[in-house]
Amino acid sequence: MGRHGWNSGARRWRLTALLGVGATALALIVTLLATLPGNGVNTDGTSRDGDKVHGTPTATPDATKPEVGWGFTHTQHSADEGAAAAVKRVEGRLADAGGLPQIQHIMGWGANNPEPVKGRYDFEDMDRRIDFIRASGSTPVVTLCCAPDWMKGGKAGVDNTNWSQAALETAPEPEHFEDFAALAVTVAKRYPDVRHFIVWNEFKGFWNDAEGRWDHEGYTQLYNLVYKALKKVNPEIMVGGPYLVMDSVDPRAEEASTALTGPWGALDQRTVDAFAYWNEHRTGADFVVVDGSSYTRDDELLPDEFTATDKFTDVGQWVRRQTGDLPLWWAEYYVEPADGNDDRKGWSESRRVAVQAAGLIALAEGGASSAFYWNPEEETGTECAGCLWTPTDTAGGGEKLPMYDLVSRFGKEFRPGTEYRKVSVDKPEVRVLGTSKVVLVVNTLDRQTGAKVDGRKVELQAYEVKWLKR
Repeated sequence: MGRHGWNSGARRWRLTALLGVGATALALIVTLLATLPGNGVNTDGTSRDGDKVHGTPTATPDATKPEVGWGFTHTQHSADEGAAAAVKRVEGRLADAGGLPQIQHIMGWGANNPEPVKGRYDFEDMDRRIDFIRASGSTPVVTLCCAPDWMKGGKAGVDNTNWSQAALETAPEPEHFEDFAALAVTVAKRYPDVRHFIVWNEFKGFWNDAEGRWDHEGYTQLYNLVYKALKKVNPEIMVGGPYLVMDSVDPRAEEASTALTGPWGALDQRTVDAFAYWNEHRTGADFVVVDGSSYTRDDELLPDEFTATDKFTDVGQWVRRQTGDLPLWWAEYYVEPADGNDDRKGWSESRRVAVQAAGLIALAEGGASSAFYWNPEEETGTECAGCLWTPTDTAGGGEKLPMYDLVSRFGKEFRPGTEYRKVSVDKPEVRVLGTSKVVLVVNTLDRQTGAKVDGRKVELQAYEVKWLKR
C-alpha cells in the first residue's frame, strides 16, 4: 500500500553522468549547483522570488476542523501536470463538486526531495501540487513523509537522491528526528493555509528486526517531536497519526490477536501493540489516522470481497474506543488485492466501483469522518483501471471515470457532521447508507436483482450503485 510513484526525481538530470569526476570535486559541484538560480532549490525554504510563503493562501472547506471529509491522495502522476485544457478540466470539476480534500506527501508520490542538502530546499513539485489543490477549491492535507537521504544514512546532494523503494521506506535515524521536525516546520511556514498534517506513512522503516515487531517507541518519539514543533508554528495546526496499517490475518495464524476478530479475519497482535503504545505515549493528537485493506496480509478476501469490507466498520469502532472518539481518518483503504506491480486491474470497473462503495459505507459506519482514495493515475493513454479521471497528457484528457462519480458524490452527500438515518432494505445482498435526503444503494451480486429499499421497489443491475432521493 502507498507504493505508487516512488521515483519522483527520475526525470531530473543526474550529476552522476559526469564520468571521471572525483568524489571531492563532484561534492563541490553539487554544493555549488544547489545555489544556482533556476533549479528550484534555495536556502531557508524560500521560493525563487524569496517569498517564504508560497502562493496566495486561500480559504478552503473545513480548513479549521479536524474532519475534512472524503477525498483522495495524489500519487506519482496527477492532474497538476499535462495539457493545460485537461488540467483545467479536472480543477473545474473538483471545484464544481465543492472541492475534495487532497493529500500530498512531501517526498515521493510526485514530489522531489524537499531538502537534498541540509538547509537547502526544493519545493517546486510541492508548490505545483498545493497550487492545484487550491485552484480546485479543496482542502490541502500534507503527509510528512518521506525523509531526505542525509537524514537516514545516505548521501546528501542535489539530483543525487536514491529513489529505490527500499531507500524511500527508510525512516530517519534517531539523531535526525529533530532535523525532520525542522523540515516539517519549514513546510508549515511555506504553506500557512495547510492546517492538517499527518506524521509519516505506514510506519515505513520503523520495524524492529531483532524483536520481530514494530518500533513503536521510535515512531512515537518522532511523532511527538513533529507534533510539538508544528504547534509552535501555529496552535491551530492539526496533527494526526500514527498512520499504522491495520493488518489482518487468518484467525488461526500465530500472530492473530484476540482483541478484534470477525469473518474478515483478526488484527495482527503486533499492530494492536504498536497502536496501543502510540495512543498511550502520544503528546497529543487532533485526529487519529489509520490505513488498511479489507483483505488479509495474504491477500485473502474473507469470506468474500463484500463481507470483507465489514473490517472497516469493526476496526473503525475499535480505534475510536481506544482513542476516546478522536476524529477518525483512513489515509488509505483498499478492497482489491494488488498484483506484483502493486496494480489493481483484475476486476471489471462495475465490480470495482460496487466493492469500493460497500467499503465506503463500512468506513462511515465505523465512525470515519475522513478517508482518502489512493488515486492510481497513469501518465499517458486512455485506459486507467480504478482511476478518478483519464490521464491529462493530452488536451482531451482529464475526463471523469466511474470511480470519480462515486468518490465525489459520496464526499458531497456524506460530509463531516452528516446525520445518518436508518434505511430499511429487505435483502442482505443490497447495502445501503442514507441521510434524510439521499440513500446510497449497492447491489453486491453479479446479477440483476430487485429489492425493497425505504419501502419502495428498486431494480438493480449486476453490481449497480444507485442514488435515491428521500
